[in-house]
Formats: sequence, C-alpha cells, structure tokens
Amino acid sequence: MDTFVASLTLAALVFGFLASGLWVSVTLLVSGIAMMALFTPAPTGSLIASTLWDSSWGWELASLPLFVWMGEILFRSNMSRDMFRGLAPWVGRLPGGLLHVNVLGCAVMAAITGSSAVTCATIGRLSVPELEKRNYPIKDTIGTLAGSGTMGLLIPPSIVMIVYGVTAEQSIAQLFMAGVVPGLTLVCLYMGYVVLRSVIFSNDMPKPDPASSLVVKLKALVSLVPSIGLILMVIGSIYGGVATPTEAAAVGVIGALALSLFYRTLDWGNIKSGIMAAMQTSCMIAMIIAAASCLSIAIAYINLPGALAEWVAGLDLSPYALLAVLGALVLVMGCFLEGISIIVLTSSVVLPLVESAGINLVWFGIFLIILIEAAQITPPVGFNLFVLQSLTRRNILFIARATLPYFLLLIVLILIITVFPQMVTWLPNAMR
Repeated sequence: MDTFVASLTLAALVFGFLASGLWVSVTLLVSGIAMMALFTPAPTGSLIASTLWDSSWGWELASLPLFVWMGEILFRSNMSRDMFRGLAPWVGRLPGGLLHVNVLGCAVMAAITGSSAVTCATIGRLSVPELEKRNYPIKDTIGTLAGSGTMGLLIPPSIVMIVYGVTAEQSIAQLFMAGVVPGLTLVCLYMGYVVLRSVIFSNDMPKPDPASSLVVKLKALVSLVPSIGLILMVIGSIYGGVATPTEAAAVGVIGALALSLFYRTLDWGNIKSGIMAAMQTSCMIAMIIAAASCLSIAIAYINLPGALAEWVAGLDLSPYALLAVLGALVLVMGCFLEGISIIVLTSSVVLPLVESAGINLVWFGIFLIILIEAAQITPPVGFNLFVLQSLTRRNILFIARATLPYFLLLIVLILIITVFPQMVTWLPNAMR
C-alpha cells in the first residue's frame, strides 16, 4: 500500500511539475528530494549531494560535450553544401531523384554530428531551396528530411546513445557498434519507399536529371572525402580499438576544426558561438542525468522497481508483450518529452524489468532509440517537425502528415530487429 501511495505521489509530482513548465532537470531533482523526505528515513541532504557528485564526474560522460562541440563546429562549416554536390550525380537518375540526397546526406551527417535536430537542419537548409527550384513536391521533401534526420540518434556517434550508455551502465562503444546495421537498414527502407512512391506517383515528380558520366561522378566523390574521412577517423578509431569513445570524440573535434579551417569558416565568431552552444546543450544534458540519478536513488529506496517488477511478473507477460507495452509507453511519452528526458525518466523502473525478462540491454538500447526517433516526428513535441516548420514555413499539421510514412517505417524497423535481434547484437559481438 505504501508503494502504491508513493507511486501516485511520484506521478503527481513529475507530471504536475512538467505541466507547469518547470525544467525537466529541476522537476526530477525536486521530485527525488520530495520522495526521499516523504517516504524514506534516509538522510536526504547528504544522500542527494553525494549522488549529484557521483553522477557528474564519470569518464564516459566526458565524450558528450566533445561530440556536441564537434557537431556545432561542422554545423557552421560548408560541409553540407559539398555533400549535396557529391551525392547528386549518383542518385539523380534513380526514381525519386534528388530526394535520395536527403536520405544519404542525413545518414552521412548523422555519423558526424550525433544529433537529430542538427542533422535535419544542416541538410534541410541546403536541400529545401534546391528541391523547390527543381519542382519536387514539398510534401516529399519534408518527409524525407524529417524521417532521415532522425538517423542522428541511431547512426553512431549518437548523443542519445551516450546518455543511455551512462544511464544503463552499458559500453558506449558496444552501443555505437550496435547501431550500425539498423542504421544502414533504415537508410535502405527510406530509399526503397522513395523509389516506390516515385514510381506510383510518377506524374508528381520532375523529370530526372541528365545522366552524368562516370568521370563527373568520380569527380563529385572528391566532395565527400572530408566527410567520409572524419567519419572513418572517429568511428574507425573506436571500432579498431585504438581509442575509447571519449578519445575518439577529441579526435573528432580536432578533425572538425581542421575541416573548418579548410572550408575557411574557422574564425573567432564561429569558435565562440560553437563553444557556447555546445556548453549549453551539454550542461542541460548533464543536469538532467544528475537530477535523474537523484530520482533513481529515491525510487530505489521506496522499492518501486521491485514492486513494479513483481506486478509485471504477476501478469505473466512474455518478453514480446513486455516490449509492446514499453514501446507504447515510450511513444506516448515521446508526444510530450524529448529523447534524453524519456531515457532518464524511465530507466530506473524500465531497465530492471527488461533485465529480469532476459532481454539484452544493448539490444534494448537500440530498440529504445528507434522509438525515440519515431517520437522526434510526432506532434506536439516533435523537434524535427519544428526544425522543418522554421525552414519551410508550413503548417505543423501538414508537416506531421508528410512524415507519417517515415514514422511507420521506423515501426517496421522495430519489428525487424525484434524478429531478427542478431541485426543489433552481431557487430558488437564480432568486434569484441
């Protein structure tokens, strides 16, 4: 009965504070303090202080601001312009034409920035005017950008993967490797849908670009060398065992600064704005993680995870049924919260349930991240929708309708990795 009352109190506190507009980090911290003071005999002050300290100095967390800074540096360079030039001659003759540049460009940018919103905004700023000039349907332009932009969460290095790895105490390098095959599968699903839609609605599409010669295509690839080189430097150093994720992030920052120097966008103004933006984002995430640790301690003291685990065990749900319930919960939460908040809010309760059901936590991390990707393109709080609204000036409902097929493709990917979990676990196991 005490656990039931504590659960209702916790739900009232968290949702009440969030509904009032209070910051997520403050909501989690205040809720944790209140739960400890109301329902446990523990020394609240000293325990909260030690928890805040312990959750803020982890070495794994050091990679977070570095990857964020790397993305901010590249966001201010001309890399997206050269990426468009490098990809266009190769896909211009495919059904769907330059819409494939959105998919492939976002995949490449996702492997560099690790951020969904940055990926979507960087490619969108270039491709939206270009595709409008060539009379591509704006609905298809928006859909491919919104859907493909979410790959910033799945294709490593991913900021959300780092947060999940720290929260779930899983290897960040293993999570990075686990995201590769599902990420490439998602690229194929998106490109396949673009081809299919373009064939069915061929009258809506502009005429294909003139065929490019092999020489032109090979010359265009030169534009992709900086992007691919940086990806190989960062991801290759992790997979090759040469560097930890934190060390690889430092390598990425150095590479990004070198590319900015090459593109002649490296000036004091860009450096200053990049550092400030990276600091703001990193501090926000670090505060949420630290506050969530305090709430997790309070929840552990009142034995909420254990009671919930016993309740779920009493329902005798199969692992698949448990995943379905958790998936529906995350999608609902994704309508109101961003991905990092979802992870830290649910981890203390969900992870013990998943582990007790015998589900691999690295696999579950990818499952969760794909769900969060889907939440990035669902109203009312879909961040990619807001990015595209600012780029296209279209109604948010129009943008949401344009992204619906890509939301469904993400659900298809979830079903695929559930039926074939080896898609996620094979590469991490092979690279051990």
